[in-house]
Amino acid sequence: MHGNPIILVVDDEIASLSITEHELRKRYGADYRIVARQSARAALEDLRRYGAAQEPVALVLADQWMPEMNGDEFLGLARVVDPLAKRVMLVAWGDQTSPQTILEGCAFGQIEFFVTKPWHTAPDERFHRQIADFLYEWSRVNHPVFETVRVVGDRWSPRSHELRDILGRNSIAYGFYEPDSEEGAEILREAGLMTGERLPVAVVFGGKVLVEPTNRELAEAIGVRSRPVGDEYDLVVIGAGPAGLAAAVYGSSEGLDTLVVEREAIGGQAGQSTMIHNYLGFPAGISGNELAGRAYEQAWQFGSQFLFANEAVDLRREGDLLTIDLADGASLTTHAVILATGITYRTLDVPRLQELQGAGVFYGSVAQEARALRKAEVYIVGGGNAAGQAALFLSKYAKHVTLVVRAASLADTMSRYLFTMLQGADKVDVRPRAEVVDGDGDGRLKQLTLLDRETGRLETVAAEALFVMIGADPHTGWLPRSISRDEHGFVLTGPDAVGLDTPEPWPLERLPLGLETSMPGVFAAGDIRSGSVKRVAAAVGEGAIAVRLVHQHLGALSVRPAA
Repeated sequence: MHGNPIILVVDDEIASLSITEHELRKRYGADYRIVARQSARAALEDLRRYGAAQEPVALVLADQWMPEMNGDEFLGLARVVDPLAKRVMLVAWGDQTSPQTILEGCAFGQIEFFVTKPWHTAPDERFHRQIADFLYEWSRVNHPVFETVRVVGDRWSPRSHELRDILGRNSIAYGFYEPDSEEGAEILREAGLMTGERLPVAVVFGGKVLVEPTNRELAEAIGVRSRPVGDEYDLVVIGAGPAGLAAAVYGSSEGLDTLVVEREAIGGQAGQSTMIHNYLGFPAGISGNELAGRAYEQAWQFGSQFLFANEAVDLRREGDLLTIDLADGASLTTHAVILATGITYRTLDVPRLQELQGAGVFYGSVAQEARALRKAEVYIVGGGNAAGQAALFLSKYAKHVTLVVRAASLADTMSRYLFTMLQGADKVDVRPRAEVVDGDGDGRLKQLTLLDRETGRLETVAAEALFVMIGADPHTGWLPRSISRDEHGFVLTGPDAVGLDTPEPWPLERLPLGLETSMPGVFAAGDIRSGSVKRVAAAVGEGAIAVRLVHQHLGALSVRPAA
């Protein structure tokens, strides 16, 4: 890419086009090239020319009604020419014919959202707020301007993949360079290393060089705390997914001295969702990573403390207090615990594919690997919402994306809006009644073997990447036996947590509170809980409710919050 990113606006009405162009040029002209066109066909030719010249297009705005073609049709064609550009429809104030066109355009993925045309009498800040959001989202994914960490490593090395995944999921701006590239070789020379040194190498802003760093070494090098400062808290939240982050926000905002322990990255599985369209309050959608980052900042502002690259390995009750042992050997004492460790991706039971994990076979990590898969044949196993979101996102980069599903249809396993968008996606196919049974490659994935479940026929296909999204198991294996779980390992809460087969008798006169486990003072929220609704909004709600129950528990113990 070279030159300033482009904002392209298309409107056949010259007066309206002039106002929009003026507003865009006045506000964004220093950092973006503003291009205005009256002809939709001419604008499509512009997009093809920009693509051939590798000139980045950040945003395409198109009037809804145009004589050559309507805005939804134009933006649908623009998606094919440049799938990375944000596509937005311009709607006139008071146009009563707009809603149905917008709904259909969004449903089939032709447009990503809509904005009302700006006023000419004064700066239209509502218009600019929406435009700024679109530009931020585009630049965050496609055009980062600052790299906190520069990683040099082999593209298909599992450890290089792990570092990209950890950095990306924690919203740390990073760049990845192969050692034989011009940039990678220069980074190694500046660090005083040779190309043949041990890889990966991470160079942190400020000059610190890490050779084959552990996750904890990398976290500490960029200033992230991995070891506790204190040893006693009002509340310890284990896990920083949506439930854990909500618990941190409400716990710290309500005066509890709150610590969050997270072994990998904020956001959990939701943090890997490339775009969530049905979360309350975000009509244009929001990526899971962005949502988690905002929640983390909010909790931090209220005073929550966070430990990253560390994890709880044991939990026990000692009188009215709870003790948590951490992987680094430290121990924490607390009056209450909220378990929000969520779930981990289930793996394919195919030995050869397990060997290629991180070298073409990925569990999650869609946003981190997508840009490396330009013009690649990509396969996804799974039929849920996460798989649908991944397919739409990867289709912006890959040559072709194939969803492999065991069922006859996606209609019963995927939200309607995603199912409809996939039907309109140009580079996505669905292989129903099929499964991946084998794969191969020399150091990286090269091919897959698919089984047709109806005919029994095996087919070998070329594949450069496989993303596995076939469900998940609860991260509860570390918990003590005294915390009751169902037959699938999910934590039981409330009255369901105690019964004849409870590992240890319930010690209190009262029954467990709504989200309380069979260990008094220990609560569970989000996907880890038996019977939970596997939705981001539900996890956030449970995290907030769990804090209210913690206050009830502390009140019964006559514990006054430390904060």
